[in-house]
Amino acid sequence: MNADPRSLRRIEDDPLLRGAAQYVDDLAPAGLLHAAILRSPHAHARIVAIDTASARAVPGVAGVFTAADLAPDGLGPIPCTAQVPTVGPMIVPDRYALAADRVRHVGEPVACVLAETLAAAHDALERIAVEYEILPAVTTVPAAGAPGAPLLHAAAPGNVSFHFQKGDRAGVDAAFAAAAHTVRLDLVNPRLIVVPMEPRGAVALAEAGRLHLIVSGASVHGMRDTLAGIFRLPAEQLRVSAPEVGGGFGVKNSVYPEYVLLLWAARRLGRPVKWIAGRAEDFVSTAHGRDNLTTARLALDEDGRFLALDVVTAANLGAWVAGFGPGTSTSAPSTALGGPYAVPAACMDVHGVLTNTVPIDAYRGAGKPEANYLTERLIEAAARQLGRDPFALRRANLVTTFPYRNALGTTIDSGGFVANLDAAEAAADRPGLAARKRTAAAHGRLRGQGVACYLETSRGQPNEAAELRFAPDGSIALVVGTQSTGMGHATAYRQIAAARLGLPVDRFRYVQADTALVRTGGGHGGARSMHMGGAALVRAIAATLEKARPQAARLLQESPDRLRYADGAFRTEDGRAVTLAAIAADPDFPAPLDTYAENICDVFTFPSGCHVAEVEVDPETGAVTLARYITVDDFGTLINPLLTAGQVQGGLAQGIGQAMLERTAYDPASGQLLSGTLMDYALPRADDLPDLAVTFAERPTGANPLGVKGSGQSGAMIAPQTVMHAILDALAPLGVTHLDMPATPERVWRAIRAAAGPR
Repeated sequence: MNADPRSLRRIEDDPLLRGAAQYVDDLAPAGLLHAAILRSPHAHARIVAIDTASARAVPGVAGVFTAADLAPDGLGPIPCTAQVPTVGPMIVPDRYALAADRVRHVGEPVACVLAETLAAAHDALERIAVEYEILPAVTTVPAAGAPGAPLLHAAAPGNVSFHFQKGDRAGVDAAFAAAAHTVRLDLVNPRLIVVPMEPRGAVALAEAGRLHLIVSGASVHGMRDTLAGIFRLPAEQLRVSAPEVGGGFGVKNSVYPEYVLLLWAARRLGRPVKWIAGRAEDFVSTAHGRDNLTTARLALDEDGRFLALDVVTAANLGAWVAGFGPGTSTSAPSTALGGPYAVPAACMDVHGVLTNTVPIDAYRGAGKPEANYLTERLIEAAARQLGRDPFALRRANLVTTFPYRNALGTTIDSGGFVANLDAAEAAADRPGLAARKRTAAAHGRLRGQGVACYLETSRGQPNEAAELRFAPDGSIALVVGTQSTGMGHATAYRQIAAARLGLPVDRFRYVQADTALVRTGGGHGGARSMHMGGAALVRAIAATLEKARPQAARLLQESPDRLRYADGAFRTEDGRAVTLAAIAADPDFPAPLDTYAENICDVFTFPSGCHVAEVEVDPETGAVTLARYITVDDFGTLINPLLTAGQVQGGLAQGIGQAMLERTAYDPASGQLLSGTLMDYALPRADDLPDLAVTFAERPTGANPLGVKGSGQSGAMIAPQTVMHAILDALAPLGVTHLDMPATPERVWRAIRAAAGPR
């Protein structure tokens, strides 16, 4: 990978490796107070009384606050930002920074302590006395919808927040009635706890009449606007910025109760306030991902051609309708349903259900992994039901003519879906699989191979902006409204600018994630940064050169259209030149060379690929070993293949973790999170993974001037079904036909025993 000259090593790694980078917890402004949050120990309870007198008496405590203290300031509720075209209104119960009368999930904030030291804050926290009346709790969709189930919110009868429908119901019904074959699966896309390396945290300051939140988060402009609405302030009176961020994966994009509390306390006490979540605290306070129950059906004709796809989903929203949560089961998956296949008719029907669990929000892929998972699981089941080769059945149904408008209205501009499949099949060495299975059998193991294809619809929030700012020292600031939380943007954006301006990469500085420095921005999410932000930067560069050209002509005494720009300078035909830096520094230049440009764009790009996995299963214990993993991915033109490979590998690790290890467990009676620490929630380690070498097929898109397609979500989008198909292939000789994620040893062992029947 390093042989490719585009594979520049990450510029931002140097301060990270030297310990010079700053994260939120490194910040210690003068007069800092430490915050600790009292959280509900119950999944559902009425707050009868709160006594904070003993806590207030702890030495070093500057304040102990409950909902009653916040109420006089008239703070608004924390809104749901997802725009979902539901059948009837979407019910979004008011969610405030602190619970007032009732708690609805373990970990919900009840009170906040501010103290001179963190130890004093935690000491005071233990002295707050709360009297609860414990209420029945529901943690699953079936329990929440059962007759007589406890109601979480009076505004949401039956614990249902919304009903979403999309597609051609009549066309789907007609296709199923005429189908030669139909396949039906009941699928679980399990709840995932998102575990960024850095837990959430923030510092809040009240400075010169303005509020400033420094947060381990992303999408700072969206956060600012949301917080301005909550505090009923003009947006210019709020600043949100982010230093280095140790991973986010979507769940750090939204406003949380703690951020409201910190800003309110900083304003109330006139001192900076810091809160950093502990890992166990993060598990019960930061949004979770996925959690869908789906009944999916696929109709096929006699030749195995797909006719229709029907999807009915119950989405667990958790206790609150949070952030982009509703979008992850509705609008987002609808763009990718059917994947890269030609499916003439499709229909979705989704109910969003409230339960006494941590709220759900966007997590790497935000709905597109779920859509691809159910599509691929149906195709794999169809191949087995019809006795068809899984590669051949996919190949016969892949889209080959572009542009292609799918059944739910997404127009795919381009792709090489068949070529992806062919390349993956060749790399998988299918002819040698039989021998590998015999070798595994000789060691008492079952070997299986699985294949899956995927289609991503990457864009995230539409529109983006970028700006070039020229400094007196000759450096150029690249100010972009997207945001990196570890993805390497400081390197990739410099590479774009260096290539377009003909200057060395060290001439550029990258500026992001500060509403005081960046005029506007959509942050990250939806693998949008290079497609949206990169295109905005290209526009800004082009506008800068257009602005500079007349001034260069004046300085060189030459006609503007006779000048050639290259290597950082405008040149005449006879070799005279003036550099861009000299133009920017020219005191006679009538206007600054600084240039702002917008990329007004609402189109998607369509990353795609095909992956193949091989596993070995120990039938005596159910233990699964992932032996091989092969990727072929098309992300359009690559800016930096090394960075792209890292993105794919990280996503693969998360997707493999979902398939094989990660299980979020709630006690169904008490609503306690049983997988509440890393002792109980299994993340993949290096020894759980094989070599994850990646292969790229670069097919540029015309959706942006760079030809790029988003790469950040693909691994998490395709790995779960690829691995599950390999496991099911390994277990097929034993009669196992269905298995839900995660395929833990216990679950695999039980499936084997169930297929064997009574002994």
